[in-house]
Amino acid sequence: MQINNKLIGKNVLITAGAQGIGEAITKHFIECGANVAIHYFSSADTANKLTEYATSKGQKAVAISGDLTKEEDANALVENTVSKLGSLDILINNAGSLVARKLLNEMETGFWHKVMDINMTSMMLVTRASITHLAKNKNSSIVNLASLAGRKGGHPGSLAYATSKGAILTYTRALSTELGPQGTRVNAVAPGLILGTSFHNTHTTKESAAKTTAGIPIQRAGNADDVARAVLYLASEYDGFITGATLDINGGVYNM
Repeated sequence: MQINNKLIGKNVLITAGAQGIGEAITKHFIECGANVAIHYFSSADTANKLTEYATSKGQKAVAISGDLTKEEDANALVENTVSKLGSLDILINNAGSLVARKLLNEMETGFWHKVMDINMTSMMLVTRASITHLAKNKNSSIVNLASLAGRKGGHPGSLAYATSKGAILTYTRALSTELGPQGTRVNAVAPGLILGTSFHNTHTTKESAAKTTAGIPIQRAGNADDVARAVLYLASEYDGFITGATLDINGGVYNM
């Protein structure tokens, strides 16, 4: 991978940073010389290995567990990050899940709230706890993970997930206006079909993946590194003019 020199010594918090796309994002930040706080919920082994790798390169790193739908865990994550790294330059809001596929006529109210809390409420809680720390830097950055489902509505059974990811698109635009005066840029990425992740291994059949891939103009599915490179670009443009934007990473399936 190409090294992004702008990230050397920067302090980065990545939620769900030890699996799938989050793991790839964490690895890319480490390779670029950043210090990392790696949040995890169930991937302790991977989080600890990533921490060991970063420290072996002379960089600061910490792995922190937590349920980010709980306010106290979200607050503790940010405080532990700043305590270990010293400050916070970049926040990557990656945590999220489809949970399960359910059509509206079979959806319990509790399921709806669960999906919204995992994808949207957790993002709000972590961001709210982070903004005062981000404001202490002349230039700081937030990148939110949305989804192609938030653009197109997703496949049947992903109503709650797609709705929450669509909300992240609006949240990103609104927050960029709110945090612009403090020097914090806020952007999002919206990945399409990214194979090789637990998300699609769990929720996407081989037949569905093949059908979707056949309709992608560049004739391949994406991978986690495709997303990680875009996240690093948006996060590292400290003197940039991009904020409130969503970068679509889908091989041309959806474009505006």
